Amino acid sequence: MNAPDRALIEAVQTNCHIADAAHAADMTLCIYLLQMREFYRWELGLAPLQPMAREAVGAWLSAREALWDGLEGQAFRALPLADGAVDPFDVQAANAALAPLGLVYGAGYTAPGRASFFLGALESAQPRDGVLLRVSGREYARGLSSPPAALQDQTIYLRREALQRWLWEKYEAWTLRRPDGAYKRALDAHGYAQEGEQAVTRMVQQQAETLVLHELGEAQAGALLGPDWPAMRQALNDRRTELHVRAVRDLLADSLVTLPTLLQRQDAAGLHFWFANFEGLRAELAPRLLHAYEAYCAGDDGQALGRALAGGAAHWQSVCQQVLALYRAHGAAAQPHIRTLLEASASRLA
Repeated sequence: MNAPDRALIEAVQTNCHIADAAHAADMTLCIYLLQMREFYRWELGLAPLQPMAREAVGAWLSAREALWDGLEGQAFRALPLADGAVDPFDVQAANAALAPLGLVYGAGYTAPGRASFFLGALESAQPRDGVLLRVSGREYARGLSSPPAALQDQTIYLRREALQRWLWEKYEAWTLRRPDGAYKRALDAHGYAQEGEQAVTRMVQQQAETLVLHELGEAQAGALLGPDWPAMRQALNDRRTELHVRAVRDLLADSLVTLPTLLQRQDAAGLHFWFANFEGLRAELAPRLLHAYEAYCAGDDGQALGRALAGGAAHWQSVCQQVLALYRAHGAAAQPHIRTLLEASASRLA
């Protein structure tokens, strides 16, 4: 495959910069610095774990923030394709033109008003359980936040380079203290004790499937919840409420597909990997899953986890339907009602 046209790369990357200019400041300082470090490595083509000169990173940070200041508030650029300009959010038209060239393009919203774009090399495209799975490799344009997998319009985008960089950054952070826990178990399940850092490479290869399972769960959740769910999310303007809403939808997806599939397959590596990333609001909302995981690690063969999942999908579907009922009753004014619901103890899977 030939490299994509320079004008196309520049248009997509400019859109990434415009999106970052609008929302990078919304992150906590810790997350911002971690993502900027990873973005610096990607942009300069540095390998994972490769040392970075502090002065060079500081100069790059200053230049990047100045670039964002100059782009803030600008309109997104159209994509310059062979048959004419295409709206940057017309993903189907863009991929129809780019797929024959061995390219894949993604655009959408990771949260209300938060746009995300990427352009990468297309490795494969094939149907998977009623959706299309597009897998990308090398990335030519991307933003500060680069989700390694996403579902949009019945298409799963699996970004292998983004996954690789995310997992190496996670490993680098773990090495600072090397604590025990789910992540250490995940490393060991991928051969860390015998082969050291090769376990991270194996994790990148094997755990792409766990990400795909989550997106398949998202597809099932979307079918259950219907078109009012994305409309409800767009009506939210409070970050905390939006994060709660995303968490309950993620828990529904994982209770429908990801965790039952990993348990049925007796995929210990996948289960340790999933729980290594089970944190924040999801962990607060579902403490029963953590207790069940502890029982699994103690040798109960997943019995407690199976029981938790048996009622978990119904619980999270009920919570999501209650969110939708509040939205249908109150419209744009539903946000405080939704937040009260999701912060109540009854919404937790205890």
